[in-house]
Amino acid sequence: MTACSQRDLDSSHDPGLLSWVDSANRPDADFPLQNLPFGRYIGAAGEAARAGVAIGDQVLDLSRAAPLLAQHADALLQAALRPLQAGDLQGFMALGRASWRAVRLALSQALRSDSRQREDLARCLVAQSAVRMQLPCRIGDYTDFYSGIHHATAVGRLLRPDQPLMPNYKWLPVGYHGRASSIVASGQAVRRPLGQLRAGAEQPPRLAASRRLDFELELGAYIGPGNPQGEAVDIEHAHAHLFGVCLLNDWSARDVQAWEYQPLGPFLAKSFATSVSPWIVTLDALEPFRTALVRPSGDAPSLPYLSSRHNSACGAYDLQLEVWLHGEEARRQGRPAVLLARSNWARAAYWTLAQLVAHHTCGGCNLQTGDLLGTGTLSGEQPEQAGSLLELSQGGRSPVEVGPGEQRSFLLDGDTVILRAWAQAEGARRIGLGECSGTVLPAAGGEVAA
Repeated sequence: MTACSQRDLDSSHDPGLLSWVDSANRPDADFPLQNLPFGRYIGAAGEAARAGVAIGDQVLDLSRAAPLLAQHADALLQAALRPLQAGDLQGFMALGRASWRAVRLALSQALRSDSRQREDLARCLVAQSAVRMQLPCRIGDYTDFYSGIHHATAVGRLLRPDQPLMPNYKWLPVGYHGRASSIVASGQAVRRPLGQLRAGAEQPPRLAASRRLDFELELGAYIGPGNPQGEAVDIEHAHAHLFGVCLLNDWSARDVQAWEYQPLGPFLAKSFATSVSPWIVTLDALEPFRTALVRPSGDAPSLPYLSSRHNSACGAYDLQLEVWLHGEEARRQGRPAVLLARSNWARAAYWTLAQLVAHHTCGGCNLQTGDLLGTGTLSGEQPEQAGSLLELSQGGRSPVEVGPGEQRSFLLDGDTVILRAWAQAEGARRIGLGECSGTVLPAAGGEVAA
């Protein structure tokens, strides 16, 4: 447990707590009692989506559990439980941290091994394997940043060997407004996109299926309460606007991107699909894993609106990240998925979540509940820690071994990409984010690129 986490801990963070849900007590469980992430799911065909909390390999159905938790509760907790009972996770996210913490503590107490509510709440459980997870809320807007400095440097070196980082990179969190309508929950297949490709400077472009399809290992952060238009969020208060995080795969068509991105940046190469893990792990759950923001010595300090003592000391999170590939041929032969890369959020990101929010709003932009912020690709410093095939294969020049006789420069149809993440520290219970997975389907018609 890090020193900067101590002030915001309560009994729900106690690493010794055990649950009466046995699967939550396994050492490698992503969703122990100390996690309690929120999501939305459909249990049976024709049902409306319900709000739930992951505990071990189960989901606690909040439409049924909320009335039980509200018994003998104070006014704050009763009000916070109402949107959850109605399946309105977005409404709960808008309430703010006092309500979030009240519900988290009530859930923790009710799910502990010595809880008197065990018998009643046991009837509110459903196996995660029996439900279909949905997006956790309506995502009105999606902004993708470029906060991973090692990724930015590696990609920049492929394009601009003499100046890998653009002059603005260390002064502001670079980002672009993405496409919220094509964000999908983990498990949904992704179709290979079409786009304009140009083989050479002397040839006209043509419409074709991307042949350089890639993944990007990212995290997403969901906005809780928004801010009024025209009013910036001070960096000291930015965390009050952040509900929690998920895994995010920003699928990218690198060949489409190379032709279309100038002068206004990503467009069709990024808008066809973005996959997110279905559970939102709250920042309260990640509190024991806060750590210092580390930057190269000699870098200039950020401008005042992006600076605070607390952000420097505790603005980052010690979270391990992995990306796995399971090819169609490997599945046919019964071979397991292959680990492609492993990195760490705290050591990969140049900018913290608080800085992303402060910069996003400094010009007057109004963030709204459910908006999603992507961190950008979180590659490690070493080449083998890269969070994209563009980096791992050096732009396609050095294919990556993914099994006996198999290589990848970019993704093939039938490939399944799996992102995983977890936090672990001395004096704290390991918690995970679950998985974010997606399988590549063939393009829907169009000329096939040579």
